[in-house]
Amino acid sequence: MKELDKNTKTLYKYLAWTFGLAYLIQFFAAFMNYKLQQDNAGANMILVAAVQYLIAGMMFIPLISVMLAGGKIKEIGWKPRIKGCVPQFLFAWFVPAILTAIGVVLYFGIFRSHFDLTGSYLVAVAGQEGLDTITSTGMTYGTYIIINCIACLTYAPLINMFPAVGEEAGWRGYMYPALREKFGQKKAWIIGGIIWGMWHWPLMIFTGYEYGKDYLGFPIVGMILFCAVTVALGILCDYVYQKSGCIWYPAIFHGAFNAAATLPLTVTLTGLDKFRILGAAPNGLIAGIPLFVLAAFIYAKCKKD
Repeated sequence: MKELDKNTKTLYKYLAWTFGLAYLIQFFAAFMNYKLQQDNAGANMILVAAVQYLIAGMMFIPLISVMLAGGKIKEIGWKPRIKGCVPQFLFAWFVPAILTAIGVVLYFGIFRSHFDLTGSYLVAVAGQEGLDTITSTGMTYGTYIIINCIACLTYAPLINMFPAVGEEAGWRGYMYPALREKFGQKKAWIIGGIIWGMWHWPLMIFTGYEYGKDYLGFPIVGMILFCAVTVALGILCDYVYQKSGCIWYPAIFHGAFNAAATLPLTVTLTGLDKFRILGAAPNGLIAGIPLFVLAAFIYAKCKKD
């Protein structure tokens, strides 16, 4: 009983550290974003980039929090495993892109007029200069999209794996096993996914992270939907982790999902922010259907606690 109490206290410490540090970063990033808008300092690319890197660095907070809370960091499964893990590797590397592709077909099948290959997304993100840089080489925007799709299927999951492991070591490596010990497998998946989603809430409220601010029911609808997305993603990442016993495989899945998630936006007409809650990115209500279905299938196949 004392051991269980000790584990519970460590879990609470972990949650306090990971939420405290992450929320501190998010509130600061939101404040800086507000100041940039108020001061019309959007052209200060150095400051903008600094805020973006700060948010990206937040991905290592869960790993840091495990160490600060006194969790068993060495037992997470750091040693790469290849033998016997080929199915997990293929699942982690390619399934996110497949789910995203199916979601894109579903979304644009309903909203055909939202499909756009003019490069309006790139102009909105990087300015006209960004699009001109591509076209000046003789490359069409369609070719640019194809190149990014190839990157998504080849090296992008590997590159994104390294920041993603910062989160995965905390969520899948420590928190999910701790929750599983207390609540059983299925409840751990639900509770852990909701915690993961709530971890992003300040950014969603103050900066419109993931869905913008123009959709119906902002920010509550987006906060609830994103928790549903993180529950589904958490199930798939934890499925890969338990099958492989190696933290690098859920990190690959997480990284591959992040790589694939941005691609649908590059072919989506801008100025339609109220539809972002639906798609075309795989965290939308419609485009996320393949993700939800696969996670629900794995959840249903799991033996009762």
